[in-house]
Amino acid sequence: MIIIMRKKILIMLSVLGIACRLYAHEGMWIPAVLDVVYDDMKGLGLKLTKDDLFSINHSSLKDAIVLFGGGCTAEVVSDQGLIFTNHHCGFDFIQFHSSLEHDYLTHGFWAMSREEELICEGLKATFIVSMEDVTERMFGGIAEGMSGEEASRIRESNKRQIEAEASKKSGGEGVVRAFDYGNQFFLIVTRTYSDVRLVGAPPGAIGKFGGDTDNWVWPRHTGDFSVFRIYANENNEPAAVAAANRPYTPGFSLEISLDGAHEGDYAMVYGFPGRTEHYLSSYAVDYIVQKSNPMRISMRETSLGIIDRRMKEDDKVRIQYAAKQSDISNAYKKWIGQSMGLSRFDAAGKKRVAESDFEQKISSLKENNYGDILPSLETIYKNSESVNIAREGFIEYVFYGPEIFSFAHQLVDLIVNYEMISSSGKLKDKISEIKKNARLFYKDFDLSTEKELFVSMTPLYRQYVDHSMGPDVFNRYLYKGKTDLWENTAELIYAKSFFSDSSYYFQMLDRLQPKSFAKIEKDPVYNISKNLFDVYYIKIKPEASAFNFQLEALMSRYVKAIREMDTSVNYWSDANSTLRISFGKVEGSAPRDGMDYTYYTTSDGILQKSEEDVYDYKIPDDLRSLFERRVFGAYGENGQLRVAFTSSNHTTGGNSGSPALNGKGQLIGINFDRTWESTMSDVFYHPDICRNIMVDVRYVLWVIDVYAHAGYLLDEMKLVRYSSEKAESK
Repeated sequence: MIIIMRKKILIMLSVLGIACRLYAHEGMWIPAVLDVVYDDMKGLGLKLTKDDLFSINHSSLKDAIVLFGGGCTAEVVSDQGLIFTNHHCGFDFIQFHSSLEHDYLTHGFWAMSREEELICEGLKATFIVSMEDVTERMFGGIAEGMSGEEASRIRESNKRQIEAEASKKSGGEGVVRAFDYGNQFFLIVTRTYSDVRLVGAPPGAIGKFGGDTDNWVWPRHTGDFSVFRIYANENNEPAAVAAANRPYTPGFSLEISLDGAHEGDYAMVYGFPGRTEHYLSSYAVDYIVQKSNPMRISMRETSLGIIDRRMKEDDKVRIQYAAKQSDISNAYKKWIGQSMGLSRFDAAGKKRVAESDFEQKISSLKENNYGDILPSLETIYKNSESVNIAREGFIEYVFYGPEIFSFAHQLVDLIVNYEMISSSGKLKDKISEIKKNARLFYKDFDLSTEKELFVSMTPLYRQYVDHSMGPDVFNRYLYKGKTDLWENTAELIYAKSFFSDSSYYFQMLDRLQPKSFAKIEKDPVYNISKNLFDVYYIKIKPEASAFNFQLEALMSRYVKAIREMDTSVNYWSDANSTLRISFGKVEGSAPRDGMDYTYYTTSDGILQKSEEDVYDYKIPDDLRSLFERRVFGAYGENGQLRVAFTSSNHTTGGNSGSPALNGKGQLIGINFDRTWESTMSDVFYHPDICRNIMVDVRYVLWVIDVYAHAGYLLDEMKLVRYSSEKAESK
C-alpha cells in the first residue's frame, strides 16, 4: 500500500510539472542553495564541491558565467577576458557591423589582433558577485490580516532598503528578485562591464547552418558560437568604452576539455534561463494553446513570408533585416513546437486531473484557506482573455510588424512633453538621442518591405484584437475605393508621412519648434502611433496589469499550498533570468514511434545535408574541402569531427550561450537550442523527451584554429585532455 501511494504521489507531481528527487534532470536550481540536489548531482558524476560551483569567499565556477546583453549567457574561457557565446546571441552586433562591403554575416569575421576587435556599443557583460536569501527581511513588518496593497507597499519599502544597503556595501548593483510568485526573495549583487568587443564569428554557413529549416530540430549541425572580449579600466573595474581600457582579468576562467562528451557522461548547464511557468493552471495552458499561440504564430508567419522573400531578392535587405528575421523566426517556430507538444501530451488535461486532486486534498484540511484559488483562476482567465489578446497583439504588430509606428513614438513623447523637457534643460540631449536612434533605425529600414508588412499584418491585427483596443485608429485613413483596400491605404499613409524619408525627418528635427507641432500632428504615421500607444497605455496596460496583479496573488497562494501539502519534495523555482544550474547526462532520445535519435552529429551530416541551391544548407568550397579531406587536426575523434550533441538538461530561453560542463567543471559545449519536442518544457517537462542541444566545443576550436586560422586565440585558453591520468594542457 505504501508503494502504491508513493507511485500516486509521483504521478501527481509529474502531472503538475513539479520537480522531485527522482526526476533529477528536471529543474533549474539556484546555485547558492544546492543542498537539496547536490547528492543527485554527485550520483550522476559531478566531481566538484558546492564551493567549487558557487562561492562568494573565493573564486568559483560562477565567476566565469556571464549574463550577455539582456537575454543570453556567455562564459569566460581565458584569463584575458575572452568569452564564448552563441552566434545567434551575438547576431545583432555581427549584423550591425556588416555591410555590402564587409558582409560578416556571410563571410564571418576574425580579429587577428586586439586593434581589430570591434566595439559593440550598448553590449554589456554582467557577473554575479553574491546571492543571498532575504525572504525574512522582505516580509518584515507585514502583519496577519493586512490588505494585499498594504503588504505590497511594505515589501517595496523593504526592497529599496535592502538594495540600497547592498549596493553601497558591495560597490556593485544590488537587486532583490522574487521567486515562486513572491514566496521567496533573493538579494543578487552584480557587477556589469560595458566595454565588450567582437573578436570572432564564423560565416553564416557555419553559425547558422540549417537556418530556419533546422531551428528547434534534431539532428542539428550548427556551429552556433561567436567570440567576444570584455575590457576594463586599469584597476580591472567596469568602465565606459575607451582606448586605454585593457582586457578584463576574470576571477575564474573555464578549462576546455578536448575529450568530448560521451553517452552517459555527466553534463550540466550553468547560465541565466529566462522564464519557465511549470506551475501554470489548466486554464492558462488552454489559453496558450487555443488563443495566444495561434494568433502569434499567424502574425509571425505573415511577417516572415514577406521578410524572407525580400531578403532573397535583395542583398541589402538581407543584411538590413537579418537580425529582425532571426528574432521573429525563433519564437515563431518555438511556439509551433510548444503547441504541438502541449497538445500531444494533453498537458491541460493532465493539469486538470492534478487540480482535481489538489481540490480533494484541501477539502480535507481543517482550515481550508485555498478553496477559492482554482475557481478564481478560471474566472480571471475567462474575463481577461480579450485584454490579454490585445496586449499580445499590440506587441506582435508594433514591434514585429511594420516598425515605423514604434519608431515614431519617440517623437510623440518629445512633442507631448516638450515644455517639461525644454524647461529642464534636457531638450538638446533629447533631440540628440532621437537622432542617434533614427540613424540606427534608417540604417536597417527598407520602405518597400515596410509597406508590405503594413498591408499584410494590419488586417490580421484588426482580425484578432477587439477594435475598441487599438485597431480602430486606422479607420480615418482607410482608402475609400472598392479594391486593393490595404495596398492603397498603405500608399496614402506612407506617401504623406515624413517618417518615410530619412532626409526629411532629420531636416524636421533640425528645425523643430513648437509652431511646427501642428503640422507634425497631422502626419498620419505620427497620428496612428500616438493613438496606438495611447490606447495601449490608457486601456490595455492598466487592465493587463490588474490581471497580472490578481494572477500573482493567486499563484503565490497556489504554490504555497502545493509546497505545504508535501514538504518531502525538493521543489525548484521557475526560471526568472537569474543564475541557475541544470544537470543531467549526455544522451539521445526517442520522441516518437520509430524514431531513435543518437546523441551526437558530425561533419559528415553537414556534407549530407549540403545543397548548393538551398540557402540554409549551402556551404563554401573551402569548408567542404576540409570536411571531405578530413582535416580535423587535434579536434577529431575516431576519424570524425563531432559538431553537436544532446543531453537531458532542463533549459529555456536565456540559456543560449550557456556553458555545458562535464563533471570536472570543464567546458564540453555551448548550449544553443532544444529539440522541437522539448519546447513545451517551459510549461510541461517530460524527462524522456526533453533534450537540450549544444555545439561541441571541439568543433568551436576547430573552426577557430583550422578553418579561420585564428589559432592565436587558443594560446589564451587552457585546453585539457584526460585520456591519461595526467592532464595535458596547451
